[in-house]
Amino acid sequence: MNPKNRVEWGQVIRPAIVSLIFFTLVTGLLYPSLITGIAQIVFPHQANGSLIHSDDGTVIGSELIGQQFSDPAYFWGRPSATSPVPYNAGASSGSNLGPLNPALVGEDGMIQMRIDLLQAANAAAGVMSESPIPVDLVTASGSGLDPHISVAAAEYQIPRIAALRGLDDSIVRELVAQHTNGRQLGILGEARVNVLQLNLALDALNPS
Repeated sequence: MNPKNRVEWGQVIRPAIVSLIFFTLVTGLLYPSLITGIAQIVFPHQANGSLIHSDDGTVIGSELIGQQFSDPAYFWGRPSATSPVPYNAGASSGSNLGPLNPALVGEDGMIQMRIDLLQAANAAAGVMSESPIPVDLVTASGSGLDPHISVAAAEYQIPRIAALRGLDDSIVRELVAQHTNGRQLGILGEARVNVLQLNLALDALNPS
């Protein structure tokens, strides 16, 4: 073997191979295994996707990803911008439309379409609300996956849902209050309501 080749093997190639094997084991196997083990012990619910199960153990959804509700007897969530399937976690994104884009705010834009849909649902339920529609009921988020709506968005829908289910407004309002999550650590974000969990509780109280 050429002495020059022996130098390259001993000083360059062998350390490179050893480093590759070492860091592959540490960063590709040991570290992920350690973090996964800690997560499963300390935060098992969150580590496994914050899944929501039915009484028989069937997975219904996740606390972290919204679902589409179009039946007016249910609370509607924040619109999703993922396409073509709403709340598609594999295509998480916003619409990328600017605030003055006609496709968003024009007379035939998406916001007006969502306003018309909400007003039509109210009218079909015999509810004539003059309250302003909360912005999160007609605009999508940057992720397109929001599972929550604001308390105002939930309260706006109470008269429609109460009328369609034959319930008193106060009963539905109390259900919203029971499923309202406060600010994180008392200071971060705003109070919010998980739409899927609220609708499950609504069905448990009064099947649609």
